[in-house]
Amino acid sequence: MSTATPSRRGVLTGAAALTAAGYVADPAAAEGGHHDRHRSGHLRLTVLGTTDLHGNVFNWDYYKNAEYDDAAHNDIGIAKVQTLIKAMRAERKGEPLLMLDAGDIIQGTPLAYYFAKVKPITDGGKHPMANAMNLIGYDAATLGNHEFNYGIPLLRTFESQLDFPLLGANAVDPATGMPVFPPYIIKKFRVPHGPHLKVGVLGLTNPGIAIWDKANVSGRMEFPGLVEQAEKWVPRLKKKGCDLVIVSAHSGADTSSSYGDALPYPENASSLVAERVPHIDAILVGHAHVDIPERFVANQKTGQGVLLCEPDYWGMRLAVMDLHLERHRGGWRVLRAHSQTLNSNTVDMDHQVERAVRKQHHEVIGYVNSVIGSSTQEMLAARAPVEDVPIIDFINYVQADAVKQGLTGPDASLPVLSIAAPFNRQASFPSGQVTVRDVAGLYIYDNTLLGVKVTGQQVQDYLEYSMQYFQQVSGTGPFTMDQVTNAVTPNAPNGTPDYNFDSIAGLDARLTYDVDIAQAVGSRVKNLAYDGAPVAPDAQFALAVNNYRQSGGGGFPAVSTAPVVYNRQIDIRQLLIDWVTAHQTIDPSQFASVDWRLVSNGMPITVT
Repeated sequence: MSTATPSRRGVLTGAAALTAAGYVADPAAAEGGHHDRHRSGHLRLTVLGTTDLHGNVFNWDYYKNAEYDDAAHNDIGIAKVQTLIKAMRAERKGEPLLMLDAGDIIQGTPLAYYFAKVKPITDGGKHPMANAMNLIGYDAATLGNHEFNYGIPLLRTFESQLDFPLLGANAVDPATGMPVFPPYIIKKFRVPHGPHLKVGVLGLTNPGIAIWDKANVSGRMEFPGLVEQAEKWVPRLKKKGCDLVIVSAHSGADTSSSYGDALPYPENASSLVAERVPHIDAILVGHAHVDIPERFVANQKTGQGVLLCEPDYWGMRLAVMDLHLERHRGGWRVLRAHSQTLNSNTVDMDHQVERAVRKQHHEVIGYVNSVIGSSTQEMLAARAPVEDVPIIDFINYVQADAVKQGLTGPDASLPVLSIAAPFNRQASFPSGQVTVRDVAGLYIYDNTLLGVKVTGQQVQDYLEYSMQYFQQVSGTGPFTMDQVTNAVTPNAPNGTPDYNFDSIAGLDARLTYDVDIAQAVGSRVKNLAYDGAPVAPDAQFALAVNNYRQSGGGGFPAVSTAPVVYNRQIDIRQLLIDWVTAHQTIDPSQFASVDWRLVSNGMPITVT
């Protein structure tokens, strides 16, 4: 039976917790049977790291009102990670240790949303992530791109509640080019019978913020490239006498950009930083939501092997980086390095963290389970990537209706279209009562609504771009979903994510089209019609889009430069919640229709 506070999966602590979590004793430290710290002229620095916590304190799925679980039986939440952190601190007692985070802290769960939008910390009260992270004792955290989702005032309020700095060497003032957040920290460790150890920690955030949160940062902050800023700041840290330089980077290890060439700086650039900027010893990697226990990248100038480690997101893993040091010219240098990630699913949550956030957690549980309306039938998002389903039609209907109501002057006569993507395949509306969490589970991102004026040709081009989501296959199947979706592209080497697959629907009349995935990208959208007639290239429409798309997110054509005809800064998730609250009944017969289908050489295909 589910409870509002996650139940225990284990009660392991200390060394037993580490063993259960997959901890492997550092082989380098064990050479000769002695830790390096016990050898004259040698020392070990431990760097512990988290990243992409996304507002997860507990092992709790607010959308399911149950403990979190997935196919791999991962657990989530910083409360569990703290048990591992405490165990590592005990295991490394007396040795120098750093606790870092690589960003994306305050967005991603109803817990985070509630204290940003429903009961914002700008009106008083402390953010639950601040309560938790202060107890853990972080030395520093790097800004993630999602830190900017709720605006700079809320971010600054959160920053003021922390006992540690938020770093961002490449979040700069447009006029001066100087960082508007601390670029680094320098941590000094006393070493018995040896020189003090001086470690610089440089924080680098993601250049994509300039696109993804354009409305919040334009004219106020700029975000140059990670390599370019590291080239400025690493030498300064070395001149300040730092023996070691650690980078905490909210930027993936595999070089790529979801925004294509919209910016001159790559989105995922941690390996480039390691390759091109000398004198970096290790990088705590974030942003990509992958688990990289250990990777070495050789610096092109010095040949030094730079250690990269990325722990899995939401608190599933804790990064442990061991840097073994030797005396060198009156200071210290890295002799060898090793890293691993520890699984949090074997341990109990830390009860100090649980107590610190318990009240806020229960408050949010009550909010998300409040009934706001009902649905006449069950609606599922599970097949949204391969067929037109009513639950996505619902998003498009509400968005298009809001834009239509807000159009003025000559634009008021424009036919209205809307885009939507399947953000969460697990989303569903039950037949019967619908709660806040049902709607929040459908629209999991913190986007706002805009309307832009586009031509028929631009609609065609937009859809063609979106359909690169599909793999090229021939024949009518049957195919599995994995065989046709999430195609690998140059901009998405790990597969195009679901959130970059947009379908388009009409409001007062149907927009219909076929998607022929036997064809090459760019020639897939067939029979595009509005109200039964072919869409003329010079036809004009108002297109409801989210701010992520309109700012250039995903690199979709036209919408970032098209004239804006509607922009009231309305949060789309809240718009959907308010619509259900006002109308009380969700009836798919009012808005749902099958407007697009997958075909192969003109023949419908079967996807199981």
